[in-house]
Amino acid sequence: MSINKNSGSEISLSDAVELTKQFQNKFPKEIKASFFGLNSLNLILKQEGCVGVRIYNGYDVDLERFSPVLVGVNAEGKDMTDGVIVDKGVPCPTYCDPKSPLIGG
Repeated sequence: MSINKNSGSEISLSDAVELTKQFQNKFPKEIKASFFGLNSLNLILKQEGCVGVRIYNGYDVDLERFSPVLVGVNAEGKDMTDGVIVDKGVPCPTYCDPKSPLIGG
């Protein structure tokens, strides 16, 4: 598997629902998702040499919850740690789409 601008695969809604359901069943007290705005994502993606984003699983000890960390990745698969790193996504709950099939029940 190589790292490039096409890494990752589109999946069906039913596959996405199953993946999020399994996570939510295994970690019922964790946030279900995090929202990151376009401008924050573009800060990473518009860096010279950036071909994508790696998302690290982080944990905020003050808030006692999962907190994803986003960092740009270059064509060699290296984290661009001397560039922009993004955290502090808007958590779901509380800020969720209540009609999304991904949120579970």
